[in-house]
Amino acid sequence: MRPPAEPPAAPRRPPLLLLLLLLTNFVPSFGKETLRTTAVTPQFEQNMDYADFIHLNILEKKVLNNSEVLVQYLCSKPCIINLEAVASSEFRTGVPVYRRRWKDEKNLYVSRTRQVHLKFPSIMVYRDDYIIRNSIIVHSVILYAWISHQSVSSYDAEQNEDYQDAVAKNYTFLEAVPPFERPYKDHKVCLQWGADYLWMLQANRIPQCPHESDGVQILNFIYASSGEKTGIVKKFEQFENRELETVRQHQIDYPMFTVSIWLYLLHHCEKDLCGIIYFIDPKEMYSTPAVFLSEEGYVHIQMHLMRGDDLAVKTSFSLPLKQWLRLDLSFKGGQIEVSSVGKNLKRHHHQSFNFREDFYYDDTAGYFVLGGSGYVNGIEAFFGPVKYYRLNVLETEQISNPLHDEETVEQIELYYERCMDIQEIVYEYRNIISQGEKMQRNCYYENYYLELIHNYREKPKCDAFMWGKEIREKYHTLFKLLQEMDFSAPGVSEDGSDTVLEVGRRIFQKAAKSLSSADGLSNMGSSVPLLADSSCCGYHKASYFLAVVFETGLGVSVDRTKGLLYSLVGAQGNERLAVMNLGYKHYQGINNYPLDLELSYAYYSNIAIKTSLDQHTIKGEQAFVETIRLMDDELLKAQTKENGDVFMWLKHEATRGNAAAQQRLAQMLFWGQQGVAKNPEAAIEWYAKGAIETEDPVLIYDYAIVLFKGQGVKKNTKLALELMKKAAAKGLPQAVNGLGWYYHNFKRDYRKAAKHWLIAEELGNPDASYNLGVLYLDGIYPGVPGRNQTVAARYFYKAAQGGHIEGTLRCSLYYMTGNMEDFPRDPEKAVIWAKHIAEKNGYLGHVIRKALNAYLELSWHEALLHYVLAAETGIEVSQSNLAHICEERPDLARKYLATDCVWRYYNFSVSQVNAPSFAYLKMGDFYYYGYQNQSKDLELSMRMYAQAALEGDSQGFFNLALVMEEGNSIPSYILDHLEIDQALHSSNTSLLQELYYRCWNNSNQESISPCSLALLYFYVRVFWNNILQSTLIYFMGTFLLSILVAFTVQYFQALSAHNSPGTRSEPSSDEPVSSENSNEDATRLVQQDESTFSNDLAQQESNPQNPLVTS
Repeated sequence: MRPPAEPPAAPRRPPLLLLLLLLTNFVPSFGKETLRTTAVTPQFEQNMDYADFIHLNILEKKVLNNSEVLVQYLCSKPCIINLEAVASSEFRTGVPVYRRRWKDEKNLYVSRTRQVHLKFPSIMVYRDDYIIRNSIIVHSVILYAWISHQSVSSYDAEQNEDYQDAVAKNYTFLEAVPPFERPYKDHKVCLQWGADYLWMLQANRIPQCPHESDGVQILNFIYASSGEKTGIVKKFEQFENRELETVRQHQIDYPMFTVSIWLYLLHHCEKDLCGIIYFIDPKEMYSTPAVFLSEEGYVHIQMHLMRGDDLAVKTSFSLPLKQWLRLDLSFKGGQIEVSSVGKNLKRHHHQSFNFREDFYYDDTAGYFVLGGSGYVNGIEAFFGPVKYYRLNVLETEQISNPLHDEETVEQIELYYERCMDIQEIVYEYRNIISQGEKMQRNCYYENYYLELIHNYREKPKCDAFMWGKEIREKYHTLFKLLQEMDFSAPGVSEDGSDTVLEVGRRIFQKAAKSLSSADGLSNMGSSVPLLADSSCCGYHKASYFLAVVFETGLGVSVDRTKGLLYSLVGAQGNERLAVMNLGYKHYQGINNYPLDLELSYAYYSNIAIKTSLDQHTIKGEQAFVETIRLMDDELLKAQTKENGDVFMWLKHEATRGNAAAQQRLAQMLFWGQQGVAKNPEAAIEWYAKGAIETEDPVLIYDYAIVLFKGQGVKKNTKLALELMKKAAAKGLPQAVNGLGWYYHNFKRDYRKAAKHWLIAEELGNPDASYNLGVLYLDGIYPGVPGRNQTVAARYFYKAAQGGHIEGTLRCSLYYMTGNMEDFPRDPEKAVIWAKHIAEKNGYLGHVIRKALNAYLELSWHEALLHYVLAAETGIEVSQSNLAHICEERPDLARKYLATDCVWRYYNFSVSQVNAPSFAYLKMGDFYYYGYQNQSKDLELSMRMYAQAALEGDSQGFFNLALVMEEGNSIPSYILDHLEIDQALHSSNTSLLQELYYRCWNNSNQESISPCSLALLYFYVRVFWNNILQSTLIYFMGTFLLSILVAFTVQYFQALSAHNSPGTRSEPSSDEPVSSENSNEDATRLVQQDESTFSNDLAQQESNPQNPLVTS
């Protein structure tokens, strides 16, 4: 990366040159029009020397037919006035499209005005129709006007005067009208009915040009920049409009653009330069423009010149702190205009810079960064709306970039005004206490008895005698807290540099302790002022607490404005959970936060970088982020503490020399897993014991790493190297990679490092893949000259696929910038990858662990509080767990949460990439039955069931089948999503069979499950229906019945003839009738049983007490 160039010293101008420069400001420039179009005829003396001039005034500066032009001119000799319009299109340039001239030999030394109507070719000013077949796209039209002194006799001859040699000349630009915005021409002709009809059909099919403007809103919402090396990445593509794109390409070597940025600066740059907005080219070098903030508050502007050099300038004015201002920068050729505008849109400062050479500028060959990046820290500020005009140079009055959301803007100003008062009170109070203690210590220096009194008596208090009654009443809560504090306790520095922050921490602890008590949420009203004071003291955990409290209505009324305020303040103060909260809200576009992937990435990448750094430090309130669901009884039983059964059993086994137990025990203590408090020192003891006693390669490797880094133990590189070699000899891939790391960092032997990393990579170690990528990126890979970012990126991607944190983070940046060939720009994928890393942060894990411990201890208020804090950061496991708590304790949720907890957080859960199947089933049931105030939505319900089915949950297939059983049809796109053959879509029977079969296939096949019973019942029903509906069965039944009747009739006839010989007996009709009735009754009985069974099933399915999720 090219470092920012130093601004050159301003050259001293001689007085004469300065005078000439001042005089040139009063010379009228060519092409400038005036609204004074009235002819003026002053009384001139004939012998006076007057200069010829010509001016143009056009009422509507567009290429239109019969455009009216007023030509004002003055001739000192007989003259010829010439008008010529020259047009340029995509294929030809400099084509004359209009000419007009006239002579004037009488009105000398008199200013004259003549009205001219311009006429252009029809293909330039009208749309295509049945006569004008091919109208052209005009890029630019220039109207030239000049005066030449010529004899009257030569007027009729061919005029070949050159514009450049004219006595007086002027020009102006006319704006071209796009073809589909032009009117149709009235040709004054009539067409036959058929031709007119065909033309009307064709005319209606003319496509409309896409609406595209060179004005782009880079940022439309407030961005909290914490001064870290992360910022908003914006990339611009070529214009779709060919005219705009042609202009853009023409301006690469003569750029004309404007940038307008709203800022609320909190501090000037702490060191060197901090990024405001800058452009990075495909070679990852600074390009035009690069705007930074200096330590003194001056604006540092660096430009890339056409010849390839960089040159920088610095403003003579500095930007003010803690007030909203707009920084306007316009660039034209080699000129820069910088203006500072206040909230009232009045200009405060203005400065111009002229470079010796034009700038080079191609805004599609690279990307913009707003704030920080991997090359420079960002400013500590709030960014407001940012507007970028890609092709125009605008004055301050012409820029349209209003400061939106005036309420939030005002709240930010009021917040910092209040906080300045609070910080001043705390600092002064601490000074008074410390001065009093010093005076008393001087008195007790030689008196042991008085010294004992000083040490053990009640600590001194200040009764706020310095401050007036109005201040004491305004901040009475703060003064009461200050009087209760012991400023002689550890943690408060003597010089008072960190006093304010320490006071904020203590206030927060007091409020957090109150909120975590048995009925803590009922104390929210009294805790909010404490949290506000803590936030003002710079302790931004309190800021995030307040953001969540006001956004969710946790114990207070919902206040979106205050919620947004404290979210922004917390994020600017680098509170990790507050930054993640904003990243998540902008990723999903919820709670009135606009959907903005670039803004979301700026927040998530900040925490992703910190996650990598946090894992290398053992300090702070961190815990391993574990996915433990409150519905999983097995995982809940496995949670333990230092005195728990699981921990004690592991400790017993580890003491006996069980390597697996030693390894697990050390991991639990080192990372704070499974409910055990973080204790790196105790973990290292188990690592050492296992490495020495059991010869386990993993324990040997882990112990070697902590010895190398000195984490919780004194560094011992020699012993660490011996252990690492020992573990590598046992074939452990991590240890082989560790040897490469040793040769790279300690010996600078890149050949040996690469050798070990190649071996480790073949063994599947992602760390080795990442390290090989670093060698290529830094240009130090043995035998390969120079840097190779393409190969490095491939290694980083391979590492990311293996779960490597830094590799994933680099790949997310590649997807965001689109600067790498193998990584096309994909902001959504970039956000997902950065979010995945950010959610591994140990500080988030600590909050989740506190929530889980509170739940296991049945401390419902504390569990609800901490699960809400974690869920609002966007981590899915906390969202579904919070919804579960609200289902388990609906009374608690209704009392303390203003939002519908169950609906809100299950909704959040299913919108995640890694949502669990049970959350889809829950939302499917809510849409199916209608949840409280939410209306039913059968299609959404089926989509949720289908998504659960895709996650491999048999219940999803079962519920879809039941929905079909009720007579509903599943949309084709859902069936396609399930990858069900389209040949089955038209047959309900085939679809049901497929759904029940998949249900059975995804369930436990070794035991009887609802899916297996449902599939069996389905086959029985199909078999029975086939029997009843078979024509062959009816035919055979009728045939057999007829034979039976015939034999019966024959039998009775024979019997009657035998009993009454010679007498003709009438056959009895009772038996056949009885047989027929019995057959009908039997059939009816079967049908009735089947109908009754179906009705019972339908009634069971439609019963709300028996939801679809219960199979």
